[in-house]
Amino acid sequence: MSDLLESLKEAVITRRTAEIEGLVKAALESGIAPGSIVNDGLIPAMDVVGRQFADGQIFVPEMLVSAMTMKTGLEVVKPMLTGEETQSKGTVLMATVKGDLHDIGKNIVSMMLEGAGFRVIDLGVDLSVDKLIDQVESVKPHLLGLSALLTTTMPEMKRVIEELTERGLRDKVRIIVGGAPVNAKFAEQIGADGYGANATEAVDLARRLAVLA
Repeated sequence: MSDLLESLKEAVITRRTAEIEGLVKAALESGIAPGSIVNDGLIPAMDVVGRQFADGQIFVPEMLVSAMTMKTGLEVVKPMLTGEETQSKGTVLMATVKGDLHDIGKNIVSMMLEGAGFRVIDLGVDLSVDKLIDQVESVKPHLLGLSALLTTTMPEMKRVIEELTERGLRDKVRIIVGGAPVNAKFAEQIGADGYGANATEAVDLARRLAVLA
């Protein structure tokens, strides 16, 4: 059984997307619990991928393929998970702010978060403050991830936080910001709870903040 789980992990780490579905099915047929496939196979594999990315051993294209491989495996096993096995680390709303149409970084973080066991709701790009606030009120997420690639759209992040405060929602959600022009100082200035310089940092931060949410 452990050999099958190791094969699963290796398939994700080495980006063998075409093989992952068969490996997951083989693991299920051998009697490995669906929860174990996720928690002992897919999630640890993405942790390795995240470390490789942070260390500069792989780059964005490789990370994307590994994330897609993980997601393919997850889709196979998801229908068989019980409520206890599917208990997520928390719900994360992800969005690119108003005026910004860039989504590659956001998509990578979303997939990495899903691979780490979070329930991710990706709202897409060019999200107005009102739409974001409405979603926070409706979904009641543990975390809100805001992305911006343009310096001209960075102020939208501050507007979101100010509006959340105005509506009495700020203390109900933890906020992570990221994107090429964003940094830790900016995150602190606008009142965010943290900043992820890359997908790996964002996932680590989400794990820490979800415990506090």
